[in-house]
Amino acid sequence: MNILWFRRGLRFHDNPALLSTIENSKEFLALYIFDTTFQDAGYKPYHMYGFLLECLNDLNERLQSIGTKLHIFQGCPLAVFRHIHQSHGVNKLCFIQDCEPIWHERDNAVKSLCLELNIEVYEHVAHTLWDPMDIIASNGGTPPLTYEMFVHVAMSVGDPPKPVADPEWKDVKFVSIEPLKTNKFILFDGVPTLDAVGVPENPVGRRNRKIIGGETNALKHFAIRLQAEETAFRSGFYQPNQARPDLLGPPLSLSAAISVGAMSVRLFYWKIHELFDKVNKGSPPAWLGITGQIIWRDYFYAMSRMNPKFDKEVDNPICLQIPWNENQELFEKWKNGQTGYPFIDAGMRQLNQEGWMHHSVRNAVAMFLTRGDLWLNWDIGAEYMAYQLVDSDWSVNSGNWMWVSSSAFERLLDCSVCINSVLYGKRLEPSGDYIRRYVPELANFEFEYIHEPWKAPIDIQQAANCIIGKDYPARIVIHEEVLIQNQTWMKDFRRKFKETPAHCQPSSNSEVYKFFCLPDDSLPF
Repeated sequence: MNILWFRRGLRFHDNPALLSTIENSKEFLALYIFDTTFQDAGYKPYHMYGFLLECLNDLNERLQSIGTKLHIFQGCPLAVFRHIHQSHGVNKLCFIQDCEPIWHERDNAVKSLCLELNIEVYEHVAHTLWDPMDIIASNGGTPPLTYEMFVHVAMSVGDPPKPVADPEWKDVKFVSIEPLKTNKFILFDGVPTLDAVGVPENPVGRRNRKIIGGETNALKHFAIRLQAEETAFRSGFYQPNQARPDLLGPPLSLSAAISVGAMSVRLFYWKIHELFDKVNKGSPPAWLGITGQIIWRDYFYAMSRMNPKFDKEVDNPICLQIPWNENQELFEKWKNGQTGYPFIDAGMRQLNQEGWMHHSVRNAVAMFLTRGDLWLNWDIGAEYMAYQLVDSDWSVNSGNWMWVSSSAFERLLDCSVCINSVLYGKRLEPSGDYIRRYVPELANFEFEYIHEPWKAPIDIQQAANCIIGKDYPARIVIHEEVLIQNQTWMKDFRRKFKETPAHCQPSSNSEVYKFFCLPDDSLPF
């Protein structure tokens, strides 16, 4: 019998592990394991797990349509595989590579068990565009330290592999195991509930997630995204989700589906590149920049591949040890959207309610917490956001936070681009309706004051039924004042370096502006 171990490749399309499992028409068993041995038992974020269960339900329905089902376990992976081998006999175990170091202990233990039991193991690269180890090897054994270096190395490696064919199920024999419970694992009867896998009930008001899981939904959503991409290409620009973000409309992003593998990143890359070439008739040819966000994703995966401390400041070899302040009260107000800055508060409340906010808003709230305003450590913000995001991704989330906080990747504590949340919010969503949606206390303020309600005269506040400092918090810091202080601290810290660390050199100012979704001539102060 051959086993397909679904982990983050929760799809039929572009799944080389699936094709390997059904090769030669062996008996086939599909399973997923909620790991209680190697994974942090306390890390069960509500939004992400809800999305994951929708993906598993969709996958199960797709498997049922061909005559089998998804076997969902909870417990120790080693015990699960040993039991199945003893009861049915296992010839081959196939899965898509989880390249991040947080998964290495689990995968090494499973590979050792399979060696003991004489089970063949096939690990396939399909969660990233390139195998991070190929990138590292081509760079002389170390990860490329800047994004520009990564792009050069990736281009030397060659184009990412194209998606593999869809599976052919003819003559495949399906194996089914009945639900059971042992002292080391549970095999559920169908797809479990959040409660069954130990996810605590979410607080009232935090159940409004709008991004729905599953390969079926992801492919439908991708068709809509391709239409937006084509419109952008014909209008002379690219990356419409970044270049002209719509904070009020349905999310165009497929990051959640890509994060769990319900959508293939390789399919995403190649379809958009092929569309660009079709629209432009090959002149100019498609280049990496038109799918820049997923190139950044691969960059962060390469940077984290051999760095188990990538998500922390302490003991992280690429992270500057900046002397951040500690202030739990300010952190709590940031978390709960009570900073007194409407655009920041709207973003944090959207995150808490829906498990989502646009990439450009993430940049704003991250900079506000770190070098822009509060001068608090990036890793506490990264940890909180990782727990709330429906598209939580260990490498990408940590990499983005280090970049925005100038702890790595970005120019060494150079505040040449530092977000003023008022001006940035006006640029991204000038109507103020984004604030009105998520900060309803301010809904009656006119545009003149919606982004800066503290400037409204008291009679305007009374007319809006919102007194600043009572119905909506006063600003917890004054941006113009703390920015000066933060810049001074940056300069003081920078003077300690005789030369700039290699990983704190962005390719160009243009790279900085693109990261923040800003035109090159803007100054968001």
